[in-house]
Amino acid sequence: MANKEVYSKITTHVLQEMKLKGEKIAMLTAYDFSMARLLDEAGIEVILVGDSASNVMAGHKTTVPITLNDMIYHASSVMRAVSRALVVVDLPFGTYQGDSLEALHSAIRIMKEAGANAVKMEGGIEIVDSVKRILSAGIPVIGHLGLTPQSIHKFGTYVVRATEENEAKKLVEDALVLEKAGCFGIVLEKIPAKLATEVTQKVKIPTIGIGAGNGVDGQVLVLHDMLGITQKFSPRFLRRYHNLSEEIKGSVQTYIEDVKSVSFPNDREQY
Repeated sequence: MANKEVYSKITTHVLQEMKLKGEKIAMLTAYDFSMARLLDEAGIEVILVGDSASNVMAGHKTTVPITLNDMIYHASSVMRAVSRALVVVDLPFGTYQGDSLEALHSAIRIMKEAGANAVKMEGGIEIVDSVKRILSAGIPVIGHLGLTPQSIHKFGTYVVRATEENEAKKLVEDALVLEKAGCFGIVLEKIPAKLATEVTQKVKIPTIGIGAGNGVDGQVLVLHDMLGITQKFSPRFLRRYHNLSEEIKGSVQTYIEDVKSVSFPNDREQY
């Protein structure tokens, strides 16, 4: 946009303004101080401390194993680096499903111990009681519909969700339920672009897509995927903006050669 407004601090209110103005929202994941600082300095609007840390940081096959303590650790690291971006933290599997009081306690721990700005939760009508209880404590919540990775053992696959009429209808209903409950936004993951556009037009709160087309209010990617640090994960929606895995390995190999040949350190690099 030609007259893009420069916001000194991104808040949930700013995201709502961006939707109203038609200004797209850029969101990426981060899990540590150094990367979060770079993202914030680059001008990213939202940083998601995602439970995808379970995959890219800890090497698990799914997001299920990561704990609340793990998420607080990563979120605390990110918060120490950020001055402008809105920082959203995933509530991990098992910390909010089926027990709204436990959900509240989990969210409070993230806000108090990590200093986060908001939490993210997967699901629709099934978790609305937990959403409402967390919101009643003044904690902002963003929803997450479509492919919900914490439910991978239920689905058994990472294929596109809501391609059938019944599931698509439920997703729209869930989006409206989350909006009515008070969520400030909704992440839409791996659903047909037409459906994501429909949801975006029906709700007044911002939608953030990942594999949901360009008719949403913003986009999110996993940082390690878009930078090419991870290589095995290559869904259609992923655009790699760099190939850091090869650059890093090349740099390490050059370092090894320099150490072996005693060309590092040279006379200028020692005391």
